[in-house]
Amino acid sequence: MNVLGVHVGHDSSAAMVVDGRLVADAAEERFSRVKHDAGLPVRAIESCLEIARLDMPDIDVVAVPTEGDLWPLNDLLDLFGGPHEQSPEMARAARAAERLAGGGLVHPPPRRPVWARRYPLTPGTELVKVGHHLAHAAAAHYTSGHRGRQLIVTLDGIGDGLSGAVWRGEGGRIEPLEQFDGTGSLGWFYGNVTEALGWRHGDEEGTTMGLAAYGDPGRARGALDGFHPRYEGGALVGPHEFSAIHTWREHGAYQWHSPEAVAIAGLATRLGPENVAAEAQRVLEEQVAQVVNPWLEREGTRALACAGGVFLNVKVNQRIWESGRVDRQHVYPNPGDGGLAAGAALHTYHAANPTAEPTQIDHTYLGPAYSSDEIGDLLRARNLESEQRDDLPELVARMLAENQVVAWFQGRMESGPRALGARSILMSPTEAENKDILNERVKYREAFRPFCPSIAAECAGDYIERARPERFMTTAFDVKDGKREDIPAVVHVDGTVRPQTVEREANPGYWEMIDAFGALTGEYAVLNSSFNVRGEPIICHPRDAIRAFYDTGLDCLVMGDNVLTKPRSAARRRAPARLGS
Repeated sequence: MNVLGVHVGHDSSAAMVVDGRLVADAAEERFSRVKHDAGLPVRAIESCLEIARLDMPDIDVVAVPTEGDLWPLNDLLDLFGGPHEQSPEMARAARAAERLAGGGLVHPPPRRPVWARRYPLTPGTELVKVGHHLAHAAAAHYTSGHRGRQLIVTLDGIGDGLSGAVWRGEGGRIEPLEQFDGTGSLGWFYGNVTEALGWRHGDEEGTTMGLAAYGDPGRARGALDGFHPRYEGGALVGPHEFSAIHTWREHGAYQWHSPEAVAIAGLATRLGPENVAAEAQRVLEEQVAQVVNPWLEREGTRALACAGGVFLNVKVNQRIWESGRVDRQHVYPNPGDGGLAAGAALHTYHAANPTAEPTQIDHTYLGPAYSSDEIGDLLRARNLESEQRDDLPELVARMLAENQVVAWFQGRMESGPRALGARSILMSPTEAENKDILNERVKYREAFRPFCPSIAAECAGDYIERARPERFMTTAFDVKDGKREDIPAVVHVDGTVRPQTVEREANPGYWEMIDAFGALTGEYAVLNSSFNVRGEPIICHPRDAIRAFYDTGLDCLVMGDNVLTKPRSAARRRAPARLGS
């Protein structure tokens, strides 16, 4: 059974499930280079079909993660006049809204231009709609590998009229238990605070989380009480009537704006932005706990699976883990809307195969790959000199030990918001100043923003408290006493890290490089940041990698077995104090 998931909207994406296995997943932003691209996922679909080696006539079902009509699908899937054509009323309303937004001057064409790519559905292909939060729940449950009873919680801004839901997963089935409408949106609350602090609602909530560690929530205690919903005992007991949430379109993507952000901005001016961020983080953690913990007790389970944009907050996930109420905690590695296509496809497969059990996702290397020949041809076409090496793990480990900044472009691109050793920027974690070097010279972002470590899985217990496999950087952990000084570039001001534990089987080359770095320095961890600069998606294609290499302070670019360096990189080399220990 071949199921193609297609999500159109914030973080448009496509995913392919073949016989229950997620084989491809990619967001359109990686190809268009527009972060959070909300257009039709044309290139993402093309990539998924190519990876799966399928054509549209091979697709049994196209699954869409919404219960509403999406009139652009009529064009994309060539549904006009066919059995799957979506309601003309919805199409007329959507186009009227576009004309209004354009001042009545722009009238969108009734169909896509001749040159625009379409993916026509064949008569044998079914079109299935899956509710937004059900798609989130399916992504979490069916990739958890848990066969017994499991609580599933989905929380985000809003989707199909819901801001959250609670589910029971058991025996390969998902049953709804509770749901919350827009008045319960914790995602909107945190997004409004993010906007108030000067960042994009729907994009930079992670910046708010990073700043929160510098604040004192006591100095702003209660200041946000009139801006968020309140939960107690697993129920929404204090709904919040949000002021209108406006869509702000920008370069093919959209974020959101709320008038409430203006009032919160006034609080930030008076109380300090870091203190308001800390209070927002405290509120979010407490309110999520009031959803999750009572339902865990009610369901009599210690297994939890989560998805939805709220669970991109690694401190929320840490609080759940440290509560002692869960033994198995699975956050889908692409929990935001970019993971909806995969969730819709997984739900559709399991609905048709109810005896199929959840399987564990071991990696997210689900995007396109580029061969050494393709990379070599590209470099030659650009008259760029590179060196081909067969000792990449050892070579890169030495460069990191010399304090160079290395871009690591290997294998299939990761899906989701985290770089996990396929499209990564690497540096030594042993020098505290490396955090500032990367923020200032490579990432071009605020100095307080933290970086994360990739740790050899078998060494994770040496670095973090209550260690467990954490393959996808979805949860923060406290760093063990005595280790904070050893890897200061990746330890946040609150003494935590957001680690990736790297297993040799999942990414052999990356693990071998970390192991080689450990042999040189004694630290089996490297600083790993996503291969991009602020405001851009993670790198997808080699040409994007080349552009970023020459436009930033990177010292070295490793693509496949090709190594590019800059002439002045050697001047920056400085051996850490413990080199050779």
